[in-house]
Amino acid sequence: MTTPQVLLLSPIPADADAPENALRASLRFVPPTEPILTAFDAGAGRGDGIFETLGVSDGRARGIDAHLARLEASAVKLDLPAPNLAQWREGVEALLDALPSTGQASIRLVITRGTGSGPTCWLTGTPVASDFPERTDGIRVATLSRGYANDVGENAPWLLVGAKTLSYAVHMAALREAKRRGADDAVFTSTDGFALEGPTSSLILRQGNTLVTPAIQHGILAGTTQADLFSFLESVGFECVYRRIPVGELLQSDAAWLVSSVRLAAPITAVDGTAILTDLALTARMNAALLA
Repeated sequence: MTTPQVLLLSPIPADADAPENALRASLRFVPPTEPILTAFDAGAGRGDGIFETLGVSDGRARGIDAHLARLEASAVKLDLPAPNLAQWREGVEALLDALPSTGQASIRLVITRGTGSGPTCWLTGTPVASDFPERTDGIRVATLSRGYANDVGENAPWLLVGAKTLSYAVHMAALREAKRRGADDAVFTSTDGFALEGPTSSLILRQGNTLVTPAIQHGILAGTTQADLFSFLESVGFECVYRRIPVGELLQSDAAWLVSSVRLAAPITAVDGTAILTDLALTARMNAALLA
């Protein structure tokens, strides 16, 4: 089956120990053309909600536990009802059964604040036809200021940095600006001179035998794909470090990547028009590990 799948979820309280048949009964497949939101849903009207996107390879979803944990953490940040993780896991498994057993796909989990009577929840499963040439050809990035300092997450938690919210207008605007500058993607920077992350991806740098990513306590969304890669890289002898990264290190490192759940590891080939070093052999190993 190559058409997108839509699965509505009727929320079960997080502390309810629901039996498997009740979890299954709370899920309902609907045609992808069937409307599932009212015009008054806070997710549509205000972007007030959260989501997660899982990559799927040959019928297996990557990082289910990590994505569910991040969904739960985002719900806390937005004062949304805690998700019943067993119920959402059942939804992921139902979509995996409905999606093709070979090739790549994506699964998205969405919770909005709804219309006032409770959250609106659904999952989608979409086969991915792209072969992602960026994994081998690389991407050019532009550095774009996010407009606040590196420690904003600690000083202004109401800005929701570190939560994966539906409010992606700024992220999409950053991608459009990067393209206007002749780049393929962007790396956000802080006003005090640190590299942060991409609009839809995590940043990783290689410096000798050490792989570095920005520390998540400084307004960075915890990257599930980045965490998977760090586990793999440590297993093959690399040192992996979380710390603040001055913007200048983008040009001075031995290699750099933007990594995400569906595109996986895309090597950065240029920063603001300046070519940088790449490591295509390590890129291939990283992507092979993720796909496996």
